[in-house]
Amino acid sequence: MSTSYGAYTGKVLKIDLSSRTVSEYPVNDNDRRLFLGGKILAARILNDFIKGPMDPLGEENVIVVSSCPLNATGCPSSSRFNVSAVSPLTGLLTSSNCGGTFGTALKRAGYDALVITGKSASFVYLDITADGVEFKDAEPLRGMLTSDTQEAIGGKSSKLVIGPAGEHLVRYACAVSDERAAGRGGIGAVMGSKNLKAVAVYGVKAPPVFDKKKLDKVKIKWTKRLKTHPLTGEQLPRLGTAALIASMQQKRLLATKNFNDGRYEKYSSITGEELAERFLIRNKGCVSCPIRCARVVEVDGKIVKGPEVEIMGLMGANILNDDLGKIIRWNYEMDELGLDTISTSGTIAFAMELNEKGLWKSGLEFGKTDNISEILKEISFRSGETGNKLAEGSRKLSEEFGGEDFCIQVKGMELSAYEPRGAVGQGLGYSVANRGGCHLNAGYEVVVEGLGLTINPYTVHGKAEIAVMFQNLMEAVSAGGNCLFTTYAFFPFFLFKRPNSLLSKTVNKLLPYLGGPLHVINKYPHLAHIHLTSMLPHTKALQAATGMKITMGDLMRIGARGFNLERMINSRIGISEKDDKLPKRLTDVEQVPGDPRTKVPQAKLKKLFYFARGWDKDGHVTKKTAKYYSIDDLDDIGARAAADNGGGYR
Repeated sequence: MSTSYGAYTGKVLKIDLSSRTVSEYPVNDNDRRLFLGGKILAARILNDFIKGPMDPLGEENVIVVSSCPLNATGCPSSSRFNVSAVSPLTGLLTSSNCGGTFGTALKRAGYDALVITGKSASFVYLDITADGVEFKDAEPLRGMLTSDTQEAIGGKSSKLVIGPAGEHLVRYACAVSDERAAGRGGIGAVMGSKNLKAVAVYGVKAPPVFDKKKLDKVKIKWTKRLKTHPLTGEQLPRLGTAALIASMQQKRLLATKNFNDGRYEKYSSITGEELAERFLIRNKGCVSCPIRCARVVEVDGKIVKGPEVEIMGLMGANILNDDLGKIIRWNYEMDELGLDTISTSGTIAFAMELNEKGLWKSGLEFGKTDNISEILKEISFRSGETGNKLAEGSRKLSEEFGGEDFCIQVKGMELSAYEPRGAVGQGLGYSVANRGGCHLNAGYEVVVEGLGLTINPYTVHGKAEIAVMFQNLMEAVSAGGNCLFTTYAFFPFFLFKRPNSLLSKTVNKLLPYLGGPLHVINKYPHLAHIHLTSMLPHTKALQAATGMKITMGDLMRIGARGFNLERMINSRIGISEKDDKLPKRLTDVEQVPGDPRTKVPQAKLKKLFYFARGWDKDGHVTKKTAKYYSIDDLDDIGARAAADNGGGYR
């Protein structure tokens, strides 16, 4: 279908692996206006396929690979694309965001998204160009590591591939593009269940933007702001995301020994400073990214991507390992095998505590690291009893061996490295995030509770409203195609340049008590009919690229629409209030003995969040809220697709 908007191709392909047929999926301009792209447009499409619980590894699961309107526009840090499906780890809708070149290549090939259905009778990969789709034999690629697979496919195409973990249906297997990972939720296992080894895309022509001159002006100012902001222009380029480790230690946010504590006595050996001094070769960035936060290191004579803050914390402090060299190696091995680093690390830490408590003798012990590389292989190939059980994830382990109270997951997804008893707003976010224990879908509130600003990390005041606002903005920014690091520049310079100034201290003191005004803005985002171009250039960029009228309020409404639609889909699968919970270690046990503030007041925070979101007491989106966001009576675009009769694409 065509489009009247700029920056879109107007074409979505439905690829049926079972019948090896290709048709055009009829997404229209109303869908683009309401759902924008990326994960939110993917939720709109999957809404028609997900009618209730399903087997995530069954033929009925659907993969949506979606580009975003700012892909291929040259906007700063705008290469992000999305992969969505029902997760084999959680059983719920999951979305996984990825950098690299694939999103840009998909747009240049002439497609806004791919809707992949069915299951191939043989092992295949898809070769996609502007001329259509070829189904190619992937049997020679079976068992290959992710880098070898991309090299074997060759050519100029961008690839999205799985490794052995995806082939063997490890529930948290990821998909990899270049050196970037669509990491969370088991997307790699869904591809493996469909006998799909890879998707290769090549194209050369990007769709025209609505107002190129205006967009060029926005890009220049935006890039300058990112390069001069203390976080995106100094901290991230200098130390990468691992710059946060030292602050996490100081603020009791560094998950230690399977979240037993928030501090690790040997933390200085696993910091961003240590990485930069001992191992860093150079910086690297995704397409059109001026931040360049990626680390480049060496493993066995190969120049490869270095570790991020999550694995440095989770395979460092959380398993009592102070050997950064080993973390670098494991990070590389997980990427090659196609394993999500966060869920792998969390599952291993939980197994170590099961072993320590005598509940499951797996051979995994805190502080013992010589067998980790072998364990990663065993997980990826499901070899032996230990590897096969670890491949199921921590929740499945707790169901078999016990330890539910210290199984650090939400809805089946393992938590990232931020210990929420040191930032209770982040704890709230973990518990209500649509895809499970995710710090980003949670709203990443820890950034104002100690890792950027320093508002009271223990108060409940304002935390629900801040979570909702951050979730909405981050969902929409992802759907637009930008890296979430571009939102760091939303915060004024002085808060980081002069954190001890009277003005900074006043902002930190007052912010939690602005819950009332934030609630009004969250509930009625159309009231925020403004452009904060210096702080949030995304609105002007999207407006210039697409021709849509997008203010800050519109952006927030799009994000809220996506978040609520995902919740509605998950409610259909069976999620409710009872599933929005942290393990008891984080809600019932004080991180600092004798200090009752240092546990997450989950019940109180959750009640406030449901009210702020417009959900009922059981955690379901109300009819009134659904109607406000125009998701109460969605037309079945799946029916339109069935009526399309192929569209002539082969």
